[in-house]
Amino acid sequence: MPTDAHQLARAVARLNRRLRQERHSDLTPTQLSVLGAIRQLGRATPTAIAAHERVQPPSITRSLNCLVDDGYAIREPHPDDGRQVLVSVSEQGEAVLAEERERRDQWLAHGLAELTESERATLEEAAALLERLSAR
Repeated sequence: MPTDAHQLARAVARLNRRLRQERHSDLTPTQLSVLGAIRQLGRATPTAIAAHERVQPPSITRSLNCLVDDGYAIREPHPDDGRQVLVSVSEQGEAVLAEERERRDQWLAHGLAELTESERATLEEAAALLERLSAR
């Protein structure tokens, strides 16, 4: 792996780890990620959620079961296909996501405030590029 790629991967991993440390939820990082995916997708099948998370459908089942059992997500029959179910975020799930997002964003905003305007502009451009890169 070229040095630039290694440095970028290391920096992204460290930032991700640091953002995870700001978590105060009882949910695991995987459960939070799945809950966030459901929120982003809207009502979705487990297969669609698994595709969004880039895992196999059986891998998502345990997380979905925990989220539904604990009241963070709602499972309902698919209106057009009786073999399928749709999963959506419950009010409790929305509240947890909002709290976690607020806590993370406050920590990040504090750190960004310590940077120069030029550095913040560079990170804004980098964020767009990282989004593009992660969608590949």
